[in-house]
Amino acid sequence: MLYIIGGKILTMTGEVWEKGYIGIEEGKIRELGPMKDGAPFPLPEGRQVEVINAFGNLVMPGLIEAHCHMGITEEKKGMEGDDCNETVDPVTPYLRAIDAINPMDAAFDDALRAGITSAMIGPGSANVVGGTFAFVKTSGRSIDELVVSQPAAMKIAFGENPKVNYSGQGKSPATRMAIAAMLREELFKAQRYYEKKCAGMKREEEDFRYECWIPVFEKRIPLKAHVHRADDIQTAIRIAREFDLDMTLDHCSEGHLIGEKIKDSGFPAIVGPDLSSRSKIEVQNVAFKTVGILNGLGIKTAITTDHPVSLIQSLPICAGLAVKAGLEEKEALKSITIYPAQICRVDHRVGSLEVGKDADIVIFDKLPLRVEARTMCTIIDGKIVYADETFPLPACEKNV
Repeated sequence: MLYIIGGKILTMTGEVWEKGYIGIEEGKIRELGPMKDGAPFPLPEGRQVEVINAFGNLVMPGLIEAHCHMGITEEKKGMEGDDCNETVDPVTPYLRAIDAINPMDAAFDDALRAGITSAMIGPGSANVVGGTFAFVKTSGRSIDELVVSQPAAMKIAFGENPKVNYSGQGKSPATRMAIAAMLREELFKAQRYYEKKCAGMKREEEDFRYECWIPVFEKRIPLKAHVHRADDIQTAIRIAREFDLDMTLDHCSEGHLIGEKIKDSGFPAIVGPDLSSRSKIEVQNVAFKTVGILNGLGIKTAITTDHPVSLIQSLPICAGLAVKAGLEEKEALKSITIYPAQICRVDHRVGSLEVGKDADIVIFDKLPLRVEARTMCTIIDGKIVYADETFPLPACEKNV
């Protein structure tokens, strides 16, 4: 059994203990609570226990990236490592992120060093429908062993990216009208397929192209909409309502301009990447204030780097810059922990420190929103996967 003792604990459920402890067994949090000043910590009797001394440090749940492409758009490998977009067909719902994620991409190591213990990874935005995302842990060599949720969302995209890719090929979509029409046509056909499936479709009538839509229409996973501009955000909302589907609004760069419309939709927002340049027309209004404005309206928000658009390790710094632009500090921390866990529908396992949840825990020397903060130790499923060279590894405290 592993114990973390003495650090300031931020649970992300409301409790903050200046000195606390966490007990970990078989990859799960088994107990946690405050420590009494001056009293020795009561280790369990009759067992071998390892102890991490976190005195003077901050202990919190592992950080979560709610939208990125690491392992699909690999660093250092150019075209050979770029599997992000299937740019020959604008509608490809049957593609799966798990078939392209390489967990040995250097970005995974950068994530661990930044205290990021899980991420939502999926296809890019060149296609109107790009395929399914997967929610995975960030340490390991086999993607099958890292998966927490798969499929986790269905990627759809509006605006510039599908237009630029396919108008250049001389085919649809070349306009926003065509993007919306092609998506509606696909959803119309998928809905009819789902209705037939519910009515008792024969096995020989099953269609590989449309089977992937079943969890979307059953509302087990949401649409994951790439939307920057205000008009694209509203088109996505309009179509999701037409087909009565759940959805997340990813990027949401002009969300602050139509905050009330987003609030009325009930859909959560995954905001960013705000640390990148305004490299195209639809991101001309990108700003770190967006997440704070939406959060202030009561909209559930998460922050994204959209790696590799901005680097995965900048996630906590992006949250810090959002605080500088008006987001409350405690909400910034939630926007990279419990809120993305809830938005990605994995909060039963990660995102906060609670008994029964995965032991995905990070120890920082100071609040990670500060640029000088150092990750002292990263733990995933109860195992130390990264430790700063100055941080003492756990010592065996008892063996009776």
